[in-house]
Amino acid sequence: MKKFIISSAFLLLLGGVCFSQEETNGTIYIKHPYIGLVNKSAQAYLDKDWNTEKTLYADTAKWWISGLEKKMPIADAIKSWATDFDYFDNIKQVVFPGSYPDYLHYKKDDVKVVQSWWVWSGKSKKTGEVVTVTMVQFDEFNKAGKITSEEIYGDFSKVEAAKHQ
Repeated sequence: MKKFIISSAFLLLLGGVCFSQEETNGTIYIKHPYIGLVNKSAQAYLDKDWNTEKTLYADTAKWWISGLEKKMPIADAIKSWATDFDYFDNIKQVVFPGSYPDYLHYKKDDVKVVQSWWVWSGKSKKTGEVVTVTMVQFDEFNKAGKITSEEIYGDFSKVEAAKHQ
């Protein structure tokens, strides 16, 4: 009976070790050229440099932001970004304090993503109110180093309200 209990305990321990092995699915980078491209895109937005923006995205790239029902083509997104400057002065987009962008390269399906946290702000031209939004952004890249998909999550209700006042 003692041998049975010891054998059972050993098999249980061995099974637990075998089935709880850790496995990685890629690498996270603090420095990578794709992070530089996301930063370049943010700066091009602030500079209203729409020609540079177009060079950073694949022609088939899609863009989505909280509140949209579905993703839109990047050309339409760039037109939408330009309208921000019709409603706001002193637009800023700075990295969220204490954070930094990460480049995540997943082995499975060779997915390449930059995850970045930002604080967007602008002063309403109508009311003078400064609107601030904390957001997280995910940019996916293709093998050519172009952004193929960008998704932004945040509460943009105050931005939209200021545009419709």
